[in-house]
Amino acid sequence: MPGSTPSDDPTRKGRPGGEERIGGRDLGQWPTESGRRLVRSVDRVASVLGHALRWSRANTGLVVTVVVGGLVVLALDLFAAEVYDAVSEGEGLQTLDRPVLDAAVSLRSPARDAAMTAFTDLGGALWMTLGILLVTVVLAVWRRSWTPVVLMVIAAAGSVLMTVAGKDLVGRARPPATLAVPPLETSPAFPSGHTLNATVLVGMAAYLLLLGVGRVWVRVLVVAAAGGFVLAMGLSRVYLGHHWLTDVVAGWLLGLGWLATVVTGHRVQITLRRPVPVVTADQPVRAARPASSRATGTRNGEQET
Repeated sequence: MPGSTPSDDPTRKGRPGGEERIGGRDLGQWPTESGRRLVRSVDRVASVLGHALRWSRANTGLVVTVVVGGLVVLALDLFAAEVYDAVSEGEGLQTLDRPVLDAAVSLRSPARDAAMTAFTDLGGALWMTLGILLVTVVLAVWRRSWTPVVLMVIAAAGSVLMTVAGKDLVGRARPPATLAVPPLETSPAFPSGHTLNATVLVGMAAYLLLLGVGRVWVRVLVVAAAGGFVLAMGLSRVYLGHHWLTDVVAGWLLGLGWLATVVTGHRVQITLRRPVPVVTADQPVRAARPASSRATGTRNGEQET
C-alpha cells in the first residue's frame, strides 16, 4: 500500500488487527442477517451480565457464546447417543460398521500396522497435548497476546467434556479384540476420543495460525494439512480396529460443531471489542456505551484481551 510502513501492517506481531482478519476477511463483519441477529442477541445479554460481573462486554460475549453453543453441541451429543441406541436395536449399524472393519482388516500387514499405530499415538493424550501446547505458546509469545491461550483452553475443555459425556452415556463396546491391533483399549467406543479431540484441537490450531495470514498459499497449506491430519486420525482408528466407523463419524461431527462454536465466540468478542461494533459497513449492531473501568473492566482507549 502506498505510503505504508512495516509497522502499519496489522498482521505483524503485537498488533491486534492480526487477530481480527483471515486474508481479506474482517472477522468482525457479519454479512448475513442471522449473524447480525446473533451478535445483537449476545450483545444484549453481555451488556447486562458484564455490568453485573464487572467484565468487559467483549469477554462476556465470548463466554456467553461458547456456553450457549456448548450446550447445543452437548445436546447434539446426547441426541446422537439416543439415535445410536434406537438404530443399534434394529442392527442397522451392522450394515455399515462391520463391512468397513472387515475391509480394514484385509488391508493389514505388519509394516502398515506398526506405521498406523505410531501415527494414531500422535492423537493420544501425551503427544497431542505436547504438540498443541507448543503451538499455543509459540503463537502467544510471537503475537504477544493471550488470545491463543484462551481459545485453546476453551476448545480443549469442551472437547474433553463431550468425549467423556458421550462415552459415559452410550457405553458402546469396541470392536472385537480379535480384530484389533494391540495395544487394546478398554474405554467405551462412542464417540472416538482421538478423532473428536484431533478435530477440535488441530482445527483450533489451524484457525489460530490463519489469523492475520495474507498469503493464499499459506492458508491453503494450513487448512489442507489440518484437514488431512484429522481425516487420517479418524481412519486410523478404524484401520486398527479400535473404533467402529460410526464412532469416528460422530467424533468428526461433534468436533466440528464445537470448533465452530469457539470460532463464533471469538468473532463475537472481536465485534464487541470495537468502540462501535460494526456488523457490516452499513448496518451496525448498535453504538457501544462509553467504556468505564467499573462497567467493563477497562479504561477508555485500552484494548481488551
